[in-house]
Amino acid sequence: MMMRLINILMALVSLSASDTVTFLKPRACSCLQSLVGSRNSIVTWWIPVVKNHVLAEVDKLVASPALHGSESLCKLLRYLANHALEHPGVPLKEYQIATEVFGRQSDFDPQVDSMVRVQAGRLRTKLTEHYSVNGANDPIWVELPKGTYVLAFHDRPAQKNHDLAHHEVSVESRPEDSSHARSLPGKWLAAVAALSLLLVAALAVLGTLLFNRKPANPATVSASEAVPPTFPIFWKGFLVGPEEPLVVFSNAQFVGRPDVGMRYFVAPKDVGAVTLDHYTGVGEVLAVHALDLVFGSLHQPLRIKRGSLFTLDDAKNNNLIFIGSPSENLALLEIPSTKQFTFHQLTSGPRHGDTEIINVHPRAGEPAEFLATPSNQTLSEDYSVVALVPGLNPARSELILAGTTTIGTQAAVEFVCSDNLLQELLRRLSVSTAGQLKPFEAVIRVKVARGVPVESEIVALRSEAQP
Repeated sequence: MMMRLINILMALVSLSASDTVTFLKPRACSCLQSLVGSRNSIVTWWIPVVKNHVLAEVDKLVASPALHGSESLCKLLRYLANHALEHPGVPLKEYQIATEVFGRQSDFDPQVDSMVRVQAGRLRTKLTEHYSVNGANDPIWVELPKGTYVLAFHDRPAQKNHDLAHHEVSVESRPEDSSHARSLPGKWLAAVAALSLLLVAALAVLGTLLFNRKPANPATVSASEAVPPTFPIFWKGFLVGPEEPLVVFSNAQFVGRPDVGMRYFVAPKDVGAVTLDHYTGVGEVLAVHALDLVFGSLHQPLRIKRGSLFTLDDAKNNNLIFIGSPSENLALLEIPSTKQFTFHQLTSGPRHGDTEIINVHPRAGEPAEFLATPSNQTLSEDYSVVALVPGLNPARSELILAGTTTIGTQAAVEFVCSDNLLQELLRRLSVSTAGQLKPFEAVIRVKVARGVPVESEIVALRSEAQP
């Protein structure tokens, strides 16, 4: 009895809230008619069946050619679908979507940032594209009506929706149920009457809770999370945009095998040899972890990609963070990179094969190149580049974090993940508020002990704002 009450209650909530989930209504009516018409009818099937069909359609959309590969749109679609099913008829605000789906901060202003409207428009277009081609015969049609962020679900015509329609058998089409209803014992009719009274009371309570519910206070939610003040200033350029920032880590090519020994691929000597490009350094691994912690505190998800899979389309459409020098992160060779401090591999002399950082325009007291500890000695000093540079798309941000060794790369990332070190960098760049940061290039000297970066300092700095 209680299970029937719960299921009917959920059906009536969907009926009374709005016309958002339009195909729930005939199913709800069918269930209620069946309950009155036969004491052996079961209504517990319809809610999971309906929801499962909707969620199955959402899964199909996510895997469709129209949406496949767009993580932000898929995330938005799932969020809107769950909201429509769990809170039928309850409207959604841009602020709620921006903070809960895209991880924007509590100071998000939809009047300034149109990101949610842009993403909703893209999703609306993709849905139309899907149902005009691949999804023309789907039994359920998912729609995002203009002017709202509440999804609507519609049945296809009956002939295309036979797999669901066979569940919807009305009382009029089952004369035996009518005769059975006339034979209901008085005890069962009394139970139905009691059930109706309980239902009215439950709906009253639910209505009070639903319409008096207050949204969570964003300021209260974020107050407990202590975000260093330098993070929003330095990382502001990576917190806006239609997609999550893309982190591209180095994975140089190797020849050989792990069991007998591997070495870096050397062209043209190794042309035609079997190469391995799925290895990366320990510094890159720790660097990705450090970035994930920082962006987690800023409520901004990251996407990760290895350098060998990077494409020019990625460069045009995303905010980019490159981890590793061009000698290993070959993706940097295909796009604009640093101009003041460049990486170069020595091809002769006692340091043959080592990587150095060239100081293109040395200033007074600065060396012409920066070299780490020789590779045949225990690493005690390394050099890194931290650079914010213009990318292929001027509307996107591009950050390069690279050392001459994997430990230097780790140190470069930890530098921009440290509040104290960022304070020094922003002070040297005369930046105090978000939006002031301009392209810059810096060389960091790194002290290393037992394979761990223990101290970092800026030894050279160039800024577009400070020629």
